Amino acid sequence: MNKTFADHVIEFNKNLSYTGNLPEGFEILNPYLDNPETMVVMQKFYHKYYNDSNKRKFIIGINPSRHGAGVTGVPFTDTKRLESVCGIKMNSARTHEVSSVFMYEMIAEYGGANKFYTDIYINSPFPLAIVRKTKTGLLNANYYDDKKLFESVKEFMIDSLKKHISLNVDISEVFILGKKNANFISQLNKEAKLFDKMTVLEHPRYIQQYKSKEKQLYIDKYILALKK
Repeated sequence: MNKTFADHVIEFNKNLSYTGNLPEGFEILNPYLDNPETMVVMQKFYHKYYNDSNKRKFIIGINPSRHGAGVTGVPFTDTKRLESVCGIKMNSARTHEVSSVFMYEMIAEYGGANKFYTDIYINSPFPLAIVRKTKTGLLNANYYDDKKLFESVKEFMIDSLKKHISLNVDISEVFILGKKNANFISQLNKEAKLFDKMTVLEHPRYIQQYKSKEKQLYIDKYILALKK
């Protein structure tokens, strides 16, 4: 039996582990090891929306936040939207993530979750949550926050992107979230020749935090880019 898009993503997630070095002060969180329910809800999500072999456009984030995919295993999806939009309840956690709010407003205008996920796959070049240890606790970190961190995870990121590509995504044009993220991914792209064209869109967190009054403009921009 041919494997579906869902089967491939689930297999990728089940085998996720980062064993490389990290600079002092940084830690990797693997949601699938930290919470058994994450594995369950992630599989339900992909079986629901990706149970086919369609080619999809590829949106590339940064790395999961510990309140979004770092809990649900689904990019840009907190437990609120996982339940209210996708109909998948998570009992062991309740999370709210600002990026998820923008993403699901955009998805609603795109035509809803079924339509959106039939056309589009979202993931990150570093698909696990990164945190920085501080005196007050753990803070979300991005793979590019520290030069040594980026150097440490670079090969793992190239390998992850190649695995995402093998799922059957369209590499003629990919959509990168965040300008700084795009700068680093273009470095990887020069080295590994992964994508033909990269289109940069503002990151949902940036839009929610700094541009919320113009949110509709950004929703329109996303939809124009993704539907063309």
